[in-house]
Amino acid sequence: MMENEAFASFVFFGTLLVIKMYVLAIITGQVRLRKKAFANPEDAMRHGGVQFYREDPDVERCLRAHRNDMENIYPFLFLGAIYSLTEPNLTVARIHFLVFFFGRIVHTVAYLLMLRAPTRSVAYVVAQVPCFSMALQVIFKLAF
Repeated sequence: MMENEAFASFVFFGTLLVIKMYVLAIITGQVRLRKKAFANPEDAMRHGGVQFYREDPDVERCLRAHRNDMENIYPFLFLGAIYSLTEPNLTVARIHFLVFFFGRIVHTVAYLLMLRAPTRSVAYVVAQVPCFSMALQVIFKLAF
């Protein structure tokens, strides 16, 4: 289907990351329902009354994890796509995508399960390394 194997690998991992974000959104909704903490008064009224139009620490944690995904996965999707088009070494490209993917998975699990520090921070940094590497490689490829 795709002649550019690096791009095909990027599409595979990018799609898994988008699915992960959807799963996190579903988890957030389930936590809202379980904790009866709704963001909109009409939702609260549907599920028991206006008193459930409120914030909850567990819902907020899910939202922060989701926001962190958006702050990191969206740039990865851009960088990975451009990087894939620079004809990188296939093995190196796959390692970049794999490291980012697993870093984000560990980050989300650490966030949601409140794992001991510095698990989440280490996962964040690990996932940033391939992004930084891809950005530098794109810049060097275009500049030289």
